[in-house]
Amino acid sequence: MQRYFLENNEYENGKIEIRGDDFHHIVRVMRMTVGSKIDVVFPNGQTAICEIANILPDVLEAKVVSVRDEVRELPIKVTVAGGLLKGDKFDIVVQKGTELGAAAFLPFTSERSIVKLEEKKRKRRLERWQKIAKEAAEQSERTMIPKCLEPVSFQELLLISQSYEKKIVAYEEEGRNHHREQLPQTLKELQAGEALLFVSGPEGGFSKAEIDALKANDFIVCGLGPRILRAETAPLYALAAISFYFELLR
Repeated sequence: MQRYFLENNEYENGKIEIRGDDFHHIVRVMRMTVGSKIDVVFPNGQTAICEIANILPDVLEAKVVSVRDEVRELPIKVTVAGGLLKGDKFDIVVQKGTELGAAAFLPFTSERSIVKLEEKKRKRRLERWQKIAKEAAEQSERTMIPKCLEPVSFQELLLISQSYEKKIVAYEEEGRNHHREQLPQTLKELQAGEALLFVSGPEGGFSKAEIDALKANDFIVCGLGPRILRAETAPLYALAAISFYFELLR
């Protein structure tokens, strides 16, 4: 069943109204009609099966058939902070990271970053990432849409990191040296409801000075196995490992 988030739509007395892009998708793309059923996620995370009652020129009216609670989210809130990447690589991180359970995405620039976003491009890119996250959240039947945050500098990333209980940075030298214990040990220490900041670098990786700065700000430096991963692969590997540990292993 097709899923939609009710964030910018209206709900009152068991009835909802859907406008904008979601209206267009339901009526023009999916070609649903009166009597069709859709999944709707409320801002509080509850999910409802709704039946289309009326389709007007620019608004769809539906009635709530049943409401339920679902367990679809990771028990910890993972923010993926990734170096800005060339082409559509960060798009892939957002799309697949949303499917794997990330709560937020925080792009940043660092010493070896190749991509530098101008102000105009930043706004367009941020809107694109948020749309990708929304569509991926609908497809993977999540109960929340991850937040795509404004790109920041490396120094701003360090300041933001102070609000997290645990923070990890992936560093290829740890993998080369076969250091395996940091990531599983960190996950073992995390409690349900806590927040984890996972950081991975741009295509050129981190400089030693940046790793030293991250360590000075209480980051745990970890490897992600014996192979060296691409910049867009590292956060997805970490999210898959986190999902396995918290959702399948327990």
